[in-house]
Amino acid sequence: MSLINWIDLPTRGDDRGSLVAIEAQDSIPFAVNRVYYIFGTQAGVSRGFHAHLALKQLAVCVAGRCRMKLDNGHIREDVWLDSPEKGIFIEGLIWREMHDFSPDCVLLVLASEHYDEADYVRDYADFKSRTRA
Repeated sequence: MSLINWIDLPTRGDDRGSLVAIEAQDSIPFAVNRVYYIFGTQAGVSRGFHAHLALKQLAVCVAGRCRMKLDNGHIREDVWLDSPEKGIFIEGLIWREMHDFSPDCVLLVLASEHYDEADYVRDYADFKSRTRA
């Protein structure tokens, strides 16, 4: 069983360039209530280090690349996000970390819910105990 759930994003283009349109409940399996992006990450800096209880997310590297580590408490997998034409769908209690950001990386995240600190699990030991339950 893989933790990596790729979603291929519909890409249109011609000699003028390319366009990706992401439509809630169509290209992605949830309604989008929050959008954010990470950019300008300094060399050697990693991000994430948390899980969510209920939030669904799609992570897409729209420029550059970064390495994402996903962990469900039993399996850990690493994958490179390096294409604006595909994203990783993350749902359920999954620990996530982002590493090795390229200098030009822009990581776009679409989320099913507004920010809610109560949905975060920020302690890895707490996360591990929740996955054993």
